[in-house]
Amino acid sequence: MAKPGEVGLKRIISASGYSLRGLVACWRNESAFRQEVVLAAVLVPLAFLLGDGGVEKAALFATCMLVLVVELLNSGIEAVVDRIGHEHHELSGMAKDIGSAAVMLSIGTLVICWSLILLL
Repeated sequence: MAKPGEVGLKRIISASGYSLRGLVACWRNESAFRQEVVLAAVLVPLAFLLGDGGVEKAALFATCMLVLVVELLNSGIEAVVDRIGHEHHELSGMAKDIGSAAVMLSIGTLVICWSLILLL
């Protein structure tokens, strides 16, 4: 059974608004996200200049977006954990560490992909 609420175009417009609010919140509250957006602002144009063909351009672009997506998810995890409480708890620390590890892996994926495409 579907949730009651908005449908059709109105739902899409509302969902877009929520998404924009999330981007703004992450921009305002997460310095790592701001740094990664600045990096993407440099790398995305380079992806389209340096990539040889559509597949390479897509891979270079996608890895930039992957870092931003994973950082957004990590920030969401951190917000939920902080909402529950700021006292130290092993599971809270584990959740934050796992989110951080995901960001690290996405950055590693970017570095490896760019290196393989541009250096080989």
